[in-house]
Amino acid sequence: MHQPQLEKPVKLGLIFAPGALGGTVRVPGDKSISHRALMLAASSSRAVPIRNLNPGRDLAATCNALRALGATIQWNGDDATVTGGNLRDAGDTIDCMNSGSTARMISGLCAGANLRARLDGDASLRRRPMEPVAAQLRAFGARIETTDGRLPAQIEGTAEPQTRSFILLSPSAQVKTALLLAGVFSRASITVTGDKGSRDHTERLLRYWGAAITFDRGRVVLESPPLSYAPVHIAGDFSAAAFFIVAATVTPGSAIRIEGAGVNPSRTGLLDALKEMGAHIRLENEREESGERVAEIIVEHAPLRGVNVGEQTALRAIDEIPVLAVAAAFASGETHITGAGDLRNKESDRIAAIARLLAAAGIEAGASEDGLTIRGGAPRTQGAVIETQGDHRTAMAAAALASGAGALEIDDPASIAVSFPGFIETWQAAQAAA
Repeated sequence: MHQPQLEKPVKLGLIFAPGALGGTVRVPGDKSISHRALMLAASSSRAVPIRNLNPGRDLAATCNALRALGATIQWNGDDATVTGGNLRDAGDTIDCMNSGSTARMISGLCAGANLRARLDGDASLRRRPMEPVAAQLRAFGARIETTDGRLPAQIEGTAEPQTRSFILLSPSAQVKTALLLAGVFSRASITVTGDKGSRDHTERLLRYWGAAITFDRGRVVLESPPLSYAPVHIAGDFSAAAFFIVAATVTPGSAIRIEGAGVNPSRTGLLDALKEMGAHIRLENEREESGERVAEIIVEHAPLRGVNVGEQTALRAIDEIPVLAVAAAFASGETHITGAGDLRNKESDRIAAIARLLAAAGIEAGASEDGLTIRGGAPRTQGAVIETQGDHRTAMAAAALASGAGALEIDDPASIAVSFPGFIETWQAAQAAA
């Protein structure tokens, strides 16, 4: 793989076949960590090596943004070297494409580095809220004008930070990261409270690079920026591994090993929920790489039972809720998921998308404003076509459902390239190895 591609492939339908998964799987570098590593590396005037970056289209948006602001990024396969230092105002509109991570977090960089930029994105990103991060960065001292709370947005950073202590109105790793980026690029101390355990990749990377930072599930205090920029190896993307974990769990005859996956506790709510449901999952060779916890994940088929998935677990599994719902479809009894309201404002309305996906296999999923009630049983499909609405996670969740329930067709396999361009080939290889 090489630098993330800007061109989107032509849409063609794809049928996922049923069948067990086996063998050894490697997933691409973590998308969330990749965004953060690229942006934080741009605060260094020296070259920073980053290995195993996510090759998806969302990362192309971040590379695009950083280059527009004057950073240099040199690629070698899935590795890159980033040099920042003397950043500049963006001369043209920065196209954030479909990446909310890019739009929200690059706003924090611009705010702290005293840069001007106009941000925009595709039709899907233009529907997603930007005011939560804009309001916090205005308090920091930046001037930000959104379009009815969404993109396009105009941002003008500040050389004189105002507020340095922030309370998150709702748990958000992207807003938290935007504030920390503002602190790093302005060299101002920043305190963020009100979090409830959202993913802490930014904090871990800053600590790995020698920043004076303390953090727990509810509070982050950044006192000074990084002192050094050691090479970074990005852990395997747990969200990508999740589809293989669930498919192996629900499909008889499956037994797989996923190598080098990130198992950061702020991201592994899916594992906790599946184990409570009765899944056979174990971790081997747990270790730390570049500040992140990494392990091999071993999964075998197991019968499941319905459980209650509360707000804290849902927060640590927010990107995995679509495929957790697939597991719930195969479980005996009901599974209740609450605290997942943020899914209403992702690439699609993922709560509604989950209900439609499970209905295609004859499973009833009652949707509420912030969650789902899924009545599990014996999902069976008749080759239905799933409308993904351009959402990569819906597309890959369909593969996991098809593995145990029967063939399913998705209308837009090109959407998968947002996070996992090689997913289809990796999936087919895992089924062939069973």
